Amino acid sequence: MENALFNILFFAVDLFLICIGLIVYIMATQYLIAQKIGEDKPWLAWIPFANIYLLVKMARKPWWFFILFLIPLVNIVIYLILWINICKILKKPAWLGVVALLFPFNLFLFGYLAFSSPQK
Repeated sequence: MENALFNILFFAVDLFLICIGLIVYIMATQYLIAQKIGEDKPWLAWIPFANIYLLVKMARKPWWFFILFLIPLVNIVIYLILWINICKILKKPAWLGVVALLFPFNLFLFGYLAFSSPQK
């Protein structure tokens, strides 16, 4: 009984640490993408909900896209539009924006956009 409880606790701690690592990775890549685009406040990537507003600013969309992002199911379409625009701004193929919806492929997309050089 004690061994099973220890395994559950160990699994929960591991899962928690993996989630924290993914969150830090996503925030760090968003910070780097915002710097690359030239946003004046890339540090907003580290603040919950402010990072959504930063995403809207990076895509050069109006502020009310942030409000639309808070509506269930509508947010999926808005997220797609924002990442397609960010890819276009970084001179990357627009279809890469669709990858932002597909976990775990979106993790590769964020790293690619953050660390690649812009195309000419």
